[in-house]
Amino acid sequence: MDSSQRRILCICLILGLQTCVAIPQKIGLIGPGFKVSPMDLFEYNGIFLVSNNSVFGCGFRPQVVNTAFALDIIYMKSPTVIWTANAGSLIATSDHFAFDNDGNVYLETQNGLVWSTNTAGEGATAMELQDSGNLVLFGERGRILWQSFSHPTDTLLLGQDFLEGMQLKSGPNRNSLSQYLEIKSGNLVLYAGYETPQIYWSIADDSRKTRNNVSGMVHSASLESNSWNFYDQKRALLWQFIFSDNGGANPLWAAVLGSDGSISFYNLQMGDFVTAEAVVIPQDFCSIPEPCDPYYICSMGNQCRCPSSLNSYPNCNPELNSTCNSPTSSVGLSYVGENLDYFALGFSTPNLQSDLQACQKACLGNCSCLALFSDNISRSCFLFEQIGSLRTAEAGSAGYVSYVKVLSNGDGGPSPASEEIFAGMPVRFSYSDLHKATDNFSIKLGQGGFGSVYLGVFPDGTLLAVKQLEGIGQGMKEFRTEVGLIGSIHHVHLVQLKGFCAEGPHRLLVYEYMAKGSLDRLIFKDNEDGPMLDWDTRFNIAVGTAKGLAYLHEECEVKIIHCDIKPENVLLDDNYVAKLSDFGLAKLMDREQSLVCTQLRGTRGYLAPEWIFNHAISEKSDVYSYGMLLLEIVGGRKNSDPRQSSEKSYLPSYAFKMMEEEKLKDVLDLRLESDKNDKRVVTAIKVALWCIQEDMYLRPPMTRVVQMLEGHCPVPQPPTSNMLGSLSSEDKFGSEEI
Repeated sequence: MDSSQRRILCICLILGLQTCVAIPQKIGLIGPGFKVSPMDLFEYNGIFLVSNNSVFGCGFRPQVVNTAFALDIIYMKSPTVIWTANAGSLIATSDHFAFDNDGNVYLETQNGLVWSTNTAGEGATAMELQDSGNLVLFGERGRILWQSFSHPTDTLLLGQDFLEGMQLKSGPNRNSLSQYLEIKSGNLVLYAGYETPQIYWSIADDSRKTRNNVSGMVHSASLESNSWNFYDQKRALLWQFIFSDNGGANPLWAAVLGSDGSISFYNLQMGDFVTAEAVVIPQDFCSIPEPCDPYYICSMGNQCRCPSSLNSYPNCNPELNSTCNSPTSSVGLSYVGENLDYFALGFSTPNLQSDLQACQKACLGNCSCLALFSDNISRSCFLFEQIGSLRTAEAGSAGYVSYVKVLSNGDGGPSPASEEIFAGMPVRFSYSDLHKATDNFSIKLGQGGFGSVYLGVFPDGTLLAVKQLEGIGQGMKEFRTEVGLIGSIHHVHLVQLKGFCAEGPHRLLVYEYMAKGSLDRLIFKDNEDGPMLDWDTRFNIAVGTAKGLAYLHEECEVKIIHCDIKPENVLLDDNYVAKLSDFGLAKLMDREQSLVCTQLRGTRGYLAPEWIFNHAISEKSDVYSYGMLLLEIVGGRKNSDPRQSSEKSYLPSYAFKMMEEEKLKDVLDLRLESDKNDKRVVTAIKVALWCIQEDMYLRPPMTRVVQMLEGHCPVPQPPTSNMLGSLSSEDKFGSEEI
């Protein structure tokens, strides 16, 4: 009996044993006749097949509230998704995965198949989830009919060969653009998935690779040890790209193409503590297609700015997809700037060799051209049909002159933005679009200020949160505030407004979807909706929230007071990055205006004293609310809890008492383990006690809060009595420039 026959006999014996056990979850193998749906697997967290070494699992992963599922392979210890069958076509609880007796493996909904191995009639005998993470469908004599390693999604694993003809595809970014990795013409390249693809990186042009004195064309690539190796057709090593100094004991590396278009490297064996290596592809943040939105200019320090000539357009975008159906007289060119660059220029061939005037004429004469880049020195003229983010030219380079096509107002100049559209406004959706995306507003995610929030699933699979404003008056005021102002604000710690609807009586806001939900679900002991957050994660959430609030107070063109800082308004993404949400209660202030009187808003328990007593308020009222939030993050409980002992029932009083007794670490959530030498616990509590001072002038500005939390400046001992109110804020926080 040869090895292949022994393997088939082994598979048959295992499958025979498994069919006698009425348990949905299988180890290693499944065979023809296997069928399972998400509703069968709730007690197994959706996993129906586990590799023999228990490292990888295959099953259904809920996208939202256990109602929409993807078929994934995951690394069990994280769990990190390494392969997905149906990212753009989610299935419902009652839909199923099947391995039929004809040898085909598929996902089926009420409307038909959404994914299949297309192996009907090929004699499939078993499907195995191997210890490498590869899902393999075998035929007679061990012949491989299909394998997930040959159909990667956005991740490559250690030892997985990436060959010509394969493709990695990222999830859609905030503008629904996906990026791709392929081997093209003997070179590994990354490109933006525009209608005409635009390359933005290649291994041949990356100076960080090491050569092996062998010339040739790239035929395959694979992760081996701590490097990405590139081979020719004869498996001769061409290049190595070393991405980590950690060649440690048996690391399990994964290369992931993120939605932003960058490739990051992770050691999955780090489990819940896995973080990306410092080395990333491409090396420069501004070299990905859309580090900012289209037409914005990316510059050093990851800054994004709109060219002054496009400031009058909503979100800096003339919103011209083509001018082929517009009269020639209605089209003009708008000057963007000089000393500019664009990610695709180094990988593109000039459309013509000409001076600037001829380049402009060529773009105006080509109805598909939306942007041009001209270099007077080389006389190179590039025309593009779609455009991502621009970037400033590197030091020592003259860069390019750029123009973009706009609709003219008849006298050769661009048309001003409509008075009905605010500058910086996001995408406008029709009500029917949102009605369809939310499945008639059927999946409610939560209740926010002035309205309910529903899950929206868009045609490309993108998940968004749709807020349906209820009522008029203040609801309309909130709508105008959020769309007109928040739509123009972009910060990593603020939930991004993606779009809106203003149609008849309907007023809706469309936000990015935050997969981990709100912070209150994860820190309070009574809530069991998710895992308990460790101290490092909590501290990072506290710092991120502080940075978002500092941005609203100090860095926006118009100062913004949030007015409702609380755990329910701190949302978390897949990586537990904190983002402030719900600006429906925000009160705008001119920078010249230090105090403002307004009606009572916010949530009791987080309201500063000046709110309650109807006194004038300022951004320091947000600082007070943040202090309460910070205490709750540290303590893992609400600031007022009558179930606690009288000493502990009001968290701020208890924290002040523990400070007097030099036992501040007693305030920390008892469920957490903290290093005795970790000074961040004491720092966080002292910062919180400064923030909740009754005298608003004693409270630090949020920029100083961030500095103190990050250890950039000392944290003085907070006053333990409000009788110390005569001490001005300048005494404690005005001596150093912020």
